[in-house]
Amino acid sequence: MTDEPDILCSDLVRIFATEGVEVQALQGLNLTVERGELVAVIGASGSGKSTLLSILSGLDTPTAGVARVAGHDLLTMRRAERTAFRRESVGFVWQQTSRNLFPYLTARENVAAVLAIAGRVGRAERATHSHELLELLGIGYAADRRPDQLSGGEQQRVAIAVGIANKPHVLLADEPTGELDDETSAEVLEAMRSVNRELGVTTLIVTHDPSVSEHVARTVQIRDGRTATEVLRSTRTDEHGSQQLVAEEYAVLDRVGRLQLPDEFVSALDLRQRVRLALEPDHVGVWPEQQTRGVARDEEVSS
Repeated sequence: MTDEPDILCSDLVRIFATEGVEVQALQGLNLTVERGELVAVIGASGSGKSTLLSILSGLDTPTAGVARVAGHDLLTMRRAERTAFRRESVGFVWQQTSRNLFPYLTARENVAAVLAIAGRVGRAERATHSHELLELLGIGYAADRRPDQLSGGEQQRVAIAVGIANKPHVLLADEPTGELDDETSAEVLEAMRSVNRELGVTTLIVTHDPSVSEHVARTVQIRDGRTATEVLRSTRTDEHGSQQLVAEEYAVLDRVGRLQLPDEFVSALDLRQRVRLALEPDHVGVWPEQQTRGVARDEEVSS
């Protein structure tokens, strides 16, 4: 074991070429997820989040940069290592139930099937481990039901059990609540928190739904193929002994000092094309260009 993060992306680039047209889906993205973290990556359609997940899951290969998951270099992996990586090092929870579960197997059998394919444990141990995982996710009562006998939320909790059955280092979830209502989504996300807390599996949730961020301590927003901002949540105790949930937003700096201001900041101040900067002792000031022009006119009049 090393101190290397379970997920490490540095200056990650992915370019797609179709009929002579190049599309740069990832434009130097940087992301670090430490061992045992639970992180949500949020972005609108076309932001690059789906491309990122495809790379981290071993389904796609980046064009340039660094991408490492659970100690595996995703740029240089050969076919045999890639197969072993996807079978042993990472688990998956997809939005579509058809990608998560065999429709003709019960919940218990779906979990046991993963263990059987891996060939690591005997039949008796497979049954015991499957039952324990379903109980951990609060779905033990449905162990003998097939997917078509389960609600959407129940199906996704079984899918989480399937995803962690082989004790992966990293669990990747692609829009795991995309087809669920708000109440059921919250239940599934809390189930993922329980898995992260009880088993310590590093978990990355990729979604377009900003409400997911309420269930994780760290949210990373992707925009235009780069990590733009992070929100860190923590619980603090005030002077009266009361606990308060605090959320702090940070802009992400890349290696050359570039950052993306949040959309709401840009809109609120009508920032366009360029802005005026000022270095202060403890902060950097940012002003709209219109104010810059006003300052210039004032200087001309005074002179």
